[in-house]
Amino acid sequence: MTQILQVNPHTLINKTAEELKKQKLVQPTAWSIFVKTGVSKDRLPDNKDWWYHRAASILRNVARLGPVGTEKLRTKYGSKKNRGHKPEHFYKASGSIIRKILQQLEKSQLIKQVEKDKHKGRILTPKGTSLLGKIALSIAKEEHKENQ
Repeated sequence: MTQILQVNPHTLINKTAEELKKQKLVQPTAWSIFVKTGVSKDRLPDNKDWWYHRAASILRNVARLGPVGTEKLRTKYGSKKNRGHKPEHFYKASGSIIRKILQQLEKSQLIKQVEKDKHKGRILTPKGTSLLGKIALSIAKEEHKENQ
């Protein structure tokens, strides 16, 4: 678990996104090519594989923050909206995108729903920890080789 949080997050997310796409653990929905990722965004995502990157990022955040739910993730992925001459205002990200990705990750058994005391949400399963751990280990080995 500590290895997952010690490597560069951007590298981890990119490699995890490639792995999710290669193993077909998540699939973009039919409407994903038409949507913005939140109310505060002006345009669609530029990257055609944005769904896999968001899924990988959500998987890492579940590992880091879990148990975590849709609302906490909506706040995490939200941003300020440029409202012209009016002051900026914070808006949450799209709940539908996050919900669908969480459902797909659950279906592929990388995360599961739990209830700890008063906290409800999703946490990593051993399969999810193993996937992220293997990728983080390979990244750490690459960084170690570069430093020598």
